[in-house]
Amino acid sequence: MAVKQDYYKVLGIDRNADDKTIKKAYRKMAKKYHPDMNSGDAAAERKFKEITEAYNVLSDSEKKKLYDQFGHAAFEEGFSPGDGESYDGPYGTHREYNFTGDASDIFGDIFGELFNDGHFSGHGSFGGFGGHDGFGQSGGAGGRSSFDEDGHFGEHGGFWGTHFYSTGGREPEFGYDMRGDDTEADIEVTFDEAVFGCDKVITLRNGRTGKEQSLKVHIPAGIDDGNSIRLKGKGHPGMGKAEAGDLFLRVKVGEKPGYERKGQDIYTKVNVPYTTAVLGGDVRVHTLYGDVECRIKEGTQSGTKIRLKGKGVVSKKDGKTYGDQYVTIGIEVPRHIGRNAREKLMEYRSLCKNSA
Repeated sequence: MAVKQDYYKVLGIDRNADDKTIKKAYRKMAKKYHPDMNSGDAAAERKFKEITEAYNVLSDSEKKKLYDQFGHAAFEEGFSPGDGESYDGPYGTHREYNFTGDASDIFGDIFGELFNDGHFSGHGSFGGFGGHDGFGQSGGAGGRSSFDEDGHFGEHGGFWGTHFYSTGGREPEFGYDMRGDDTEADIEVTFDEAVFGCDKVITLRNGRTGKEQSLKVHIPAGIDDGNSIRLKGKGHPGMGKAEAGDLFLRVKVGEKPGYERKGQDIYTKVNVPYTTAVLGGDVRVHTLYGDVECRIKEGTQSGTKIRLKGKGVVSKKDGKTYGDQYVTIGIEVPRHIGRNAREKLMEYRSLCKNSA
């Protein structure tokens, strides 16, 4: 009968190791000996079971306390702490092992490195996906893109790794289910697509078979730069019978010349003739919803702001609520004027001096 090694020696740590050191040691060794990293290597599989058993005990404060006091005997059949005997005994009856700590933290780190640290953006982003532009026209910024080579999305929306999926691979053998990790990627939309909403088509590629799956993603009206769209079950595959993680698409909103967005409000500028600023008049202003005529008051100064109520961006939470548009007035000073105009302006200047 094989004799069990000291759990601390199995993980390569001393008996005064804290929780952080224990977890770090296990993470390093689990990555090295995990069967999915050593396919067909029976010795690596036995080692993985051994270090997992050690971690299962030392990461649990109560089990660790018993082990420190009674050794392996604390976990043998029929053991009673009242016996007061402490020794390192041989394997007794076969026991399956299960994780009692946060396995997702450990295996998220291990498998994260297999999948580019859990951050997949294919060739950089979802930018340029085809679909609808939000105004009834099909096309988009450049057709479809897909994840391949650097980060393969699975056929069912997850990522493929050796034996990770219960669909298409062998079932996990180690007695635990673990939800798949979430992952993130970027998707680019135009300024107007973010304001009015649109549909985008993305392509997920099975890295093992090369099969592609097209998926339509709805971009809600009013979404802002940096917001995320959650696609449930499209992240890393789960282990065992656990569900897959989610895919979060970070929205990258492009710029629109002449427009600046702050939340639901829109900021623009308009220049008016000098005479309009002095005498008042009307000016045409561009908005997201078409041009409108604005009344300029007599004596309007440069930098004056006009508020156009309800001409901003719709709220994602309430489709009836809109932000405002704020228009900053600039005054156009003519570079060249005719002789008569010059004479009139000089006359105006004299009148201003006399009335001062």
